[in-house]
Parts: sequence; C-alpha cells; structure tokens
Amino acid sequence: MLTRLSLLATYIIGYHQAMRATVCTGWFCLFAAMALSVIFFTSGPRPALATPHCKLALVLALDVSGSVDQKEYTLQTSGLAQAFRSEEIIAAIRFPGNRSIAATVMQWSGDPHQLQVIPWTLLKDDASIAAFADQIDRVERAFKPYSTAIGNALTFSAGLFQSNPYTCDRQVIDVSGDGPNNEGEDVEPARNRVVSNGITVNGLAILGPREFLAAYYRESVVGGNGAFVISANTFKDYPEAIRKKLLREIQPPIVLLEEPDGKGKRVN
Repeated sequence: MLTRLSLLATYIIGYHQAMRATVCTGWFCLFAAMALSVIFFTSGPRPALATPHCKLALVLALDVSGSVDQKEYTLQTSGLAQAFRSEEIIAAIRFPGNRSIAATVMQWSGDPHQLQVIPWTLLKDDASIAAFADQIDRVERAFKPYSTAIGNALTFSAGLFQSNPYTCDRQVIDVSGDGPNNEGEDVEPARNRVVSNGITVNGLAILGPREFLAAYYRESVVGGNGAFVISANTFKDYPEAIRKKLLREIQPPIVLLEEPDGKGKRVN
C-alpha cells in the first residue's frame, strides 16, 4: 500500500512539473490523465471476498432399506429436521465466531441404491439452518423394498465430498441404520478405504430386536479420528439420539489418535 502511495505521489509531482514546462491543452491531456488514473487504480491484485469459515463437511446418510417402514422413515426425517431446529445445534454450528458447516443428505438401501437427496448447503446463520431443516422435512423417500448395503453407502457418501464446493476443516459421514450389511461391498474394507482419505465415519445404530447392532457398528462400520457410535433402542428414540450425535459431530473431536489399522481411536 505504501509503495502504491509513493508511486502516486511521484506521478503527481512529475505530471505537475511537465505541465509547468509545456502547455497541454484540449481533450487529449484530459483523456490521458484519466486513462493513467484508471490504469493505476485498477491494476495489481485485488483483495479476495471474505468467505465463511467452514469447520465441518457433513454427509447425513439415512437408511431407507426394506426393514424401514414409512412411519419409521418419517421418524428419521422429522427427527433430523427437529434436531437442526434445536437451539443447541444452532449454537454449536455457529460457535466459535459465527463459523459454519456444510451439510448434505443422502439415502441408501441395497447395492445400487444410493441417492443424494439434498445438495451441499452452507449452514451459516439461523435462516440457512432453518431452510435446511425444512428441506429435510419435505424430502421424499427414494427407495423402499431393497436390502442393506452399508459398504456401498459409505463409498457413495465419501464420493460426495468431491463435489462439495466449500473448503472445510473436517469431513464426517453420519450413517444411521437398523441392521447389518447383507448385500454389496464388504463393510470393513469399504470403511478402511474411506478412513484412509481422512474421513471420519460415525454411526447411529437403531437396535430394535438386534441388540448386537451397536457392537457391530463399532467393529465394522465406524472409524477415523474421534469416531463413535450412538444407539437408539427404537425409531421412536431416533430424534433424541440424532440430536446428541450431531452435537458431538459438530464439536471438534477430543481424541485424535490413529490405530495401526488406520481406523482411528474410537470414542464410545
């Protein structure tokens, strides 16, 4: 800035001396002075526009496999929307210093059945968070009578980060489900590939009659820095479970240790 001011001063002094030595008349001199001024003030680098700081890129992966009926699907979407409307989640997103998160929603079922149903959205203030919650409430179910392909869901979810237009500090997949993998890619190799790219996978196990499901998610599904599993006994417990899960995901992880297998230290 100082260099530009000194150049401007030199230009003014030189121009003044030249005017004293010669006579410059007519529109030519006026045009020349205006042109030089435009070149001077428009040349050089311009400051970049400030963009919100994105602390988290979050893929919300919802299970819509055949074991999930329409009532249970609605409990998922309404519970997730309700969570984003809670004061705790809004405060967590905006703290500290009015930061933001980028979020997208996908639905998954059997081997070839994965779909991004809400595009990447920057949640930066009350209005954008409320609009995102409204979108979740309105989103229709993409698939119905298909199997449970968790490995494919993880691979698809990881690919969504490549289309995220926002640069964020962390990348997290939040996968919810009510059963183990029974189709498509093996879960653990898929999980390991995802985690090797610096992505954290967290799980919400909806138990029902499958009491083993939380342990299955801990062993085979989740991984990465600070990864964890939260359980919901039934779909009716999903709204409270997803609210707690989002709070933990939005806040920076406390444990950042790597295990030899690359899965990361899990926090349960």
